[in-house]
Order: sequence, then C-alpha cells, then structure tokens
Amino acid sequence: MTIDWNHFTPWMSLVGGIVLGLASALFILFNGRVLGISGIVGGLLRPKTRDIVWRLSFLLGMLVAPSLYVAFIGPMVATIDASWAMVIVAGLLVGIGTRYGSGCTSGHGVCGLSRMSPRSLVATLSFMAAGFITVFLLRHAFA
Repeated sequence: MTIDWNHFTPWMSLVGGIVLGLASALFILFNGRVLGISGIVGGLLRPKTRDIVWRLSFLLGMLVAPSLYVAFIGPMVATIDASWAMVIVAGLLVGIGTRYGSGCTSGHGVCGLSRMSPRSLVATLSFMAAGFITVFLLRHAFA
C-alpha cells in the first residue's frame, strides 16, 4: 500500500472543517434551520414563495465559490477512478439514501451530531458504514 502525500492536506482540511462548522452554526443561529444540502435542494422541488430566494442564493454560492477559488488560488486537479456511469449511479444512490435517511451527511453528520441527535448518529453511522463497505467491495472483493 502506498500513500500519496500530495493528497494529505491537514491544514486545508482543518480550515474547511472550521468554515463548514461556522457556516452551520451561523445558519441555524440566524435562520433556525439545519444546513443540510439535500433539504435545501429538496425545498426547491416543492417551493414555498418565501423560501426560493435564500435556497437559490445558497446554491448559487456553492457554484460560484469554486470559481473564486480558482481565480485567487489556482486550479486543483481532481482524479476520479470511476466511469461516468459509475458516478451517475453513485449520485442516484446517494439521492435515494438521503430521501430514506431524511437528510444527508451535512445535515445529519455536521448539524445533527452537534445537536446530539440520536437519529443523526444512527444515520451518520449508516452512511459511513455503507460507504466503507461499498469501497471495500468495489476495490478489493470484486476488483
């Protein structure tokens, strides 16, 4: 087993975690809502007039932020060792899982765990276990 040290980014990860935690805390403090991406996007599928603007603004920010990063810091190269079909199937499975789990990893894992929600603990453990098992099976058992 080899370790690619180019992907070991403790400082970037620490800053990212702090920003995500701060954003989640500020969002619940000022809006009284959990910062879960699936809930934000799902709310656009069944919109209420007062909810559309902030939801679209949030998604626009998620699309614009990487462009700003590239403009100021420079491009990052991401390598995905999967076919487009695999990526699409994985995305659909994640979407189905968020519906059955009543939320996603950001909603349950970041916001739910910080509020000590037992339901979020079970959901997060389930997400992580499913991910670990899937990677093990695809990379080792069926490879």
